Amino acid sequence: MNKKIDLQNLGYKDYKETWDYQESLFKEILDIKIKNRRQDLNEITPNYLLMVEHPHVYTLGKSGDIKNLLISETELEKKQATYYKINRGGDITYHGPGQLVGYPILDLDNFFTDIHKYLRFLEETIILTLADYGLKAERSKGETGVWLDVGTPFARKICAMGVRASRWVTMHGFALNVNADLGYFDHIIPCGIEGKAVTSLNVELGKKEIPLADVQEKILKHFAELFEAEFN
Repeated sequence: MNKKIDLQNLGYKDYKETWDYQESLFKEILDIKIKNRRQDLNEITPNYLLMVEHPHVYTLGKSGDIKNLLISETELEKKQATYYKINRGGDITYHGPGQLVGYPILDLDNFFTDIHKYLRFLEETIILTLADYGLKAERSKGETGVWLDVGTPFARKICAMGVRASRWVTMHGFALNVNADLGYFDHIIPCGIEGKAVTSLNVELGKKEIPLADVQEKILKHFAELFEAEFN
C-alpha cells in the first residue's frame, strides 16, 4: 500500500485544463491497476492531490439539472464565467477566485476501499480546518459538503464536494470558499438545494481576506492525519 501523495500546487488555472489533467492522472492509475490484474503484477500505484484556484466557472454533475443554472449563455459571457457539464456526482456548483479547490486522485486500495468513508474523511478535513479558525462546521444529513448552523434557518454551506470513482480510483473533490465572491452563487441553485445560503471563511471571520496558503497548510495537515498519508 502506497500512502505517499504527490502534492501539486497548480496556482490559478483554467477549469478545463485542470479537468483534462485530472483525467490523465486518473487514467494513469487505472491503467496500472488493469495491467496489474491482467498480468498478475504488483506495480505500485501513485496518488495525487491537486490544489488550485479557478477563474469563474459553473460545473454541473452528471445527476444535476441544467435548470439550476439561472443565467443564459450571454449573461455567462458578461460575467466572464464558463460552464461545463462534468462526470462527478452532485448537481451544480461554482468555482472562482478566492476559493481553494482540492482534487485528490487517489487509489483507495492504498488506503481503504469505502467511498462513504472517503467522503466523510474529506468533510472531516474541512471541519477540522474550520475549527482551527474557531468555527463549528458540520455535516448536513443527506447533503454532501460542509455547513455552518445546521438545523437552523441560518444554515449556510461553506464547502461543496463532488467525486467520481472507478475501480477505487477517485477524482474531483472539494471546494472551500475562503475569499469567494458570493454574488456568483446568486446565478445558480447551489447543489440543487433551494433556500439554503452560501458563505465564505472571510465573511464568517469578518475579514477582508484570509491568506489561501494558511488555509491550505491546515487542510494538508488534517488530510495527512486522517488518511495516514505523507505528501511528497
